[in-house]
Order: sequence, then structure tokens, then C-alpha cells
Amino acid sequence: MFPQDIEVIKVDGTKERFNGKKLEESLRRSGADSLVASEVVAHVGKELVNGITTSDIYRHAFSVLRNKQKMASARYSLRRSLLALGPTGFPFEKFIGEMFKRMGFSVLLDQMVQGKCASHEMDIVSWNGEKLIMVEAKYHHEQAYKSDLKVALYVKARFDDFQDGSFSYGNRTKLDEGWLITNTKFTEKAIHYAQCSGVKLVGWNYPERGNLHDLIATAGIHPITCLTTLSFGEKQTLMEQGIVLCEDFIAQKAKLKALGWGDEQIEAVAAESILLCST
Repeated sequence: MFPQDIEVIKVDGTKERFNGKKLEESLRRSGADSLVASEVVAHVGKELVNGITTSDIYRHAFSVLRNKQKMASARYSLRRSLLALGPTGFPFEKFIGEMFKRMGFSVLLDQMVQGKCASHEMDIVSWNGEKLIMVEAKYHHEQAYKSDLKVALYVKARFDDFQDGSFSYGNRTKLDEGWLITNTKFTEKAIHYAQCSGVKLVGWNYPERGNLHDLIATAGIHPITCLTTLSFGEKQTLMEQGIVLCEDFIAQKAKLKALGWGDEQIEAVAAESILLCST
């Protein structure tokens, strides 16, 4: 059986034909050179069986890529690295806040904002000389989970309550845009409603341009969960200490030493962080 005839199961349970070109493009976007990307696809192709899951394909491709180009494998794991920013939603909020900072915005997290009828806790308030943007960040730890119409409705209600408000974030006194950002996907009903009502949705691959993957790539930031030199437990410990970005690790070596980390481990992780941040 040829690889293109293999039926794979997606995370939402639906089925599709294996697409080697799609996998190769994903690997190349992560920084793998053409030869390595082709070798990974060929390696994965030999192990394909009908009914294999996309998660199994990812794990296989990641393992092969990690042995060939470690930095590319760290970037290839970005989507799943965002899923690992839990269990609470705060590390994801901080990560998105840093993304807005790299886009030239001033940022505040977890703000109580007074609307016309009620006060609301906003995950992210960002502004520059041209725009005031308020963001609801919906973190999910499972890739199959989608933000649905109900979420879009309550987020729109919040933003509507701000329309007659007067704020003092920089020189911006009026809300210009309300965003709903998730690390996974939206349902079709949520997308249709947002297009009709004016809520800006940003998901992992929505919209086609300017999606979360695009914005992160433009910002050039990497979550600590991307690092291959850290165990799951070590990543959790770092996030509990407020270390969410690879850059945070580099800047807080002294703090890590106080937590009992050895010099050799700190330097190994720092070296990977520096290399990842420089590419």
C-alpha cells in the first residue's frame, strides 16, 4: 500500500488521507532543511498503517527530526508546546502578552475593566499609539477542543459593554478592537458569528493569514515548553516560578541556582534556549 492510500485519524476523530507534502511543508516551516524534511517523511512513510493517528505521526516525525536537527524539532513541537502551557491558563496569557509586546504594544495582564453595566476581568489589555485592543485568551490543553459559539457570544457581550467606556491606556480612550485568541480551533458557528459581529478571532490556524502560528513566528518568541533538554516536571516547575519564555530562562539563572539546579544543567538548557532564540 502506498503512503498516499493510508487513512489517518485526526485529533477530532475525522479521517483523511495521509499527505506527505503537507508533513514535509510543516517540517520545513519549522526550519528543517529540504533533505532532512524529505528523510523524515520517508522514515514516517515506512511505518504507516491504516488507522494511524495524526498524533502518532507527529511523535514519530518529531523523534526522527530531533535526532537530525534538534532546533528544528523544538520549533516543530510549537503547537504541542502551547498545549503544555497548563494546567492553568495564566502561562498562555503571559505568552500572548509577550507576543503583543513584540508587536509594539504596551501590555497589562489580568485587568479589571469597568464597562457601562459591569466590571470585567480582561486577560490582556494592549495598546500603542494607534489602537487599544482587549483580549480574551482561551487556553486548552487538548488539541481537539474547540472554542464554540457560546464563548464567542459572551466575549462579544463583554466588548459591547466597553463601547461607551472611556479608558486611559496611553493616549487611547476608546476600545478599538476585541480579540478572542485560542491555542486550538474555533467551531464553524463561532467563526460565522464573529465574522458577522466584528469579534476578531485568532486560533492556531485561523484566519488563513495572521493566525496564532503566524503571529508567534513574527514575534520570534518560544515557550519554555519547546525545550527538549527539560523534562515535563522541570517545565512545570519553571512555569510555577513565572518562567514562560526561553528568554526568561536565560535571564534568571540565579533564580534557578537558588532552586537547586546544578551549573551543568543550567548551562545545557541555557545553550538550547540561546540557540532557539537566535534562529
